[in-house]
Amino acid sequence: MNRNGPIIVIEDDLDDQNSLKEVFRELNFKNEIIFLGDGVKAYDYLMNKPVEPFLILSDINMPRLNGLELRQKIQNNADLRQKCIPYLFFSSSADQQNVVDAYSNSIQGFFVKPSSMPQLTNTMRKIVEYWQECISPNYCR
Repeated sequence: MNRNGPIIVIEDDLDDQNSLKEVFRELNFKNEIIFLGDGVKAYDYLMNKPVEPFLILSDINMPRLNGLELRQKIQNNADLRQKCIPYLFFSSSADQQNVVDAYSNSIQGFFVKPSSMPQLTNTMRKIVEYWQECISPNYCR
């Protein structure tokens, strides 16, 4: 985990992207925010860019490659797995089976998108601040 790396947001809904852009602008974290529209684009980005992201926030229900499938691909890739990138789901709903499947795939958190901007801002603040304080294997050298 690279605390100074970008926050990757994988979200296919443009309204949700815009809401998150507004929230991150307000929170003014130093991390670059990168929005990717689906799991295929996200996997290609992670594989082809020399970047070590700070955090991945992923929708679970996306076309082409959903969030669970993307998580599995990341876990199955030794180079990506070794980067210890926190991977959290940020979804419109918490279907019981999706939550079970997510945690079975070593997800680090599952959050339901809040319905108001103040709640969304508060949730994002808590998530980012938590991971800024968290110790990962890459920081115990």
